Amino acid sequence: MKKISSSYLGDLRISTTHQKSGTIIETDAPLDNNGKGTRFSPTDLLAAGYLNCMITIIGIYCEQHAIDFKDCKGEVEKIMMDKPRRIGGLQIVLDLSSNNWNEKDKRRIETAAKNCPVAKSVSSEIEVNIEFNY
Repeated sequence: MKKISSSYLGDLRISTTHQKSGTIIETDAPLDNNGKGTRFSPTDLLAAGYLNCMITIIGIYCEQHAIDFKDCKGEVEKIMMDKPRRIGGLQIVLDLSSNNWNEKDKRRIETAAKNCPVAKSVSSEIEVNIEFNY
């Protein structure tokens, strides 16, 4: 069974459908790579996927360990490299200041987040810096 399907729309735009939910996202090539930059680029989605995976794993960890998880806000900055064109770095900031966690829980939650499936799947050539703010 297909999980994700994509179709080229023209003008360097792609429509991608999550088969189970029917959710659709569109991508566009970025301005610095012949696109219009009006939508997420494929590399933006990788960066967002990394951030979202970390937050998801924090939620799962907290559920499994009966830790109250009130909120998390995150940002990711993607740093592109040339020759070859690729993501060279990700700067991730997670604001967890709404949560009242002890130091032991904070360290365990950080370890879980840093070991999310996306983190384990991307190239070690991508330099990832993560800042946890409490």
